[in-house]
Amino acid sequence: MTPRRTMRRSAAAALAGVTGLLLAASCTTDTAEEPEAAERESELGEQCRDAVIPELPELEPVAEGTGTRTVATDFGDVDLPAAPEAALGMYTTDVDMLIWLRYPLAASQPIRSDSGYTTFPCFFPQEALADVSTFTNYPEYDYESLLLAEPDFILNGLGYDPDVVSRLPEIAPTYSVDAFDGESWMLHFEQTAAALGRSQYYEEWKAIYDERVAEVRALIEDPAAITVAPVGYWEDQFQTGCYSGVECQVFEDLGLTVAPTSLANDREGEALSGETIGKMDGIDYAFMIRGIGDEGDAQFQQLLDDAAENPLWADLDFVAQDGVVGYEMEMTFGSPSGQLAFLDVVEQALVG
Repeated sequence: MTPRRTMRRSAAAALAGVTGLLLAASCTTDTAEEPEAAERESELGEQCRDAVIPELPELEPVAEGTGTRTVATDFGDVDLPAAPEAALGMYTTDVDMLIWLRYPLAASQPIRSDSGYTTFPCFFPQEALADVSTFTNYPEYDYESLLLAEPDFILNGLGYDPDVVSRLPEIAPTYSVDAFDGESWMLHFEQTAAALGRSQYYEEWKAIYDERVAEVRALIEDPAAITVAPVGYWEDQFQTGCYSGVECQVFEDLGLTVAPTSLANDREGEALSGETIGKMDGIDYAFMIRGIGDEGDAQFQQLLDDAAENPLWADLDFVAQDGVVGYEMEMTFGSPSGQLAFLDVVEQALVG
């Protein structure tokens, strides 16, 4: 399972740019570091086949202020450095937020160890991560590697875990938030930026996102005539809810019609068994998370094969019209680059 209380331009051109960055990094480091750059290049090549990678701006780290500042959190006031030099994210979405909030990163950052991940998600700002090594920190937490990264500030979005909240300050000053409480990830991002005194960088991201929304919406002739839904499958049921605030935020910003089953139960959606999946009829495009690399491809195909054993599945509009759209799993957890990447996913599916 994944967190959420249990958490749940073409790739070729983008990968060429990433490869160039990694090769450049390897040329400017000593010989001992070159294998790591080459390994990262190989890992990205494996992970990011057919990946949707958004065009991102340069995100130079900025050190602002001196000393410490007291910041209020849901877990009490904390004293944080005003200008940390080695920030670390507890989960990968935290790493992405640190980059967009222009924090200098610690030399090592966490990644997942499941669903095909061997390095950072494909849609992350790879230039900012070119010299950053990785360690796996999910599904199991690796406190030793967190300590060895020598952070002077930690952003922790896993505030639902009291053990994490209590242990991280023993490593470095920590800003904790329960980023998976059912509220929109964008609200948490905005509030975190404000609490940390970096609202201007949230606003810069929001301006980029709003501009891209306007560009994509202009390419869709009649958005309201297209019905869409996020569709997941676990515990032998199809899930259709808007719980993460990623997919349905994009759908609504583009003026698309979100399927009623996704908006049911205060946007938690409905869990549909094999006998009730007919309630998804009328959906033109179903957006479904998938892992990456060979492992992710195999798992996603197995899911579709299993679904096809139900005769009701073939009669659904999005199945009959080839409207099943897979997208990289990590997008759904909510982060600045992930929101832009999912917008690109929708553009490719609806516009081409």
